[in-house]
Amino acid sequence: MPTLLTDPRSGGTAKSSGVNVLPSVAETWTLVRNDSESTNWLIASFDGNSKTDVTVIASGQGGIEECASRLLDAPCYGGVRLSSGRFVSFFYVPDGCSPLSRGRASMYKNGVLNVLEGCDREIEMKPGLTEAEI
Repeated sequence: MPTLLTDPRSGGTAKSSGVNVLPSVAETWTLVRNDSESTNWLIASFDGNSKTDVTVIASGQGGIEECASRLLDAPCYGGVRLSSGRFVSFFYVPDGCSPLSRGRASMYKNGVLNVLEGCDREIEMKPGLTEAEI
């Protein structure tokens, strides 16, 4: 009997995580990736009381420092253009987050970060992070 039924190699069927990344996330990420735009970061999280819809919560032009200062008190995902021109993504869960919210957000992480195409790597985001620390 296969150990991982959802793995196509074991005969199971690959299943979606169930996250619905709204088009605004991809649209804002396109702005971040565009050299002629000043937007260089975005934060996405759950839309209102939805447990599956992820939308853009904030974006701006202050680099990783501004992005780190705007982190939510809830799980969030995002991406940043570094001053070197490279792109990084992140998944942030605050310390006081409930285990249920933490688990749901973790389950959706890959589905959301896959929308942020062109990232070199994932970083460990935290409040007060500076580009020099990366």
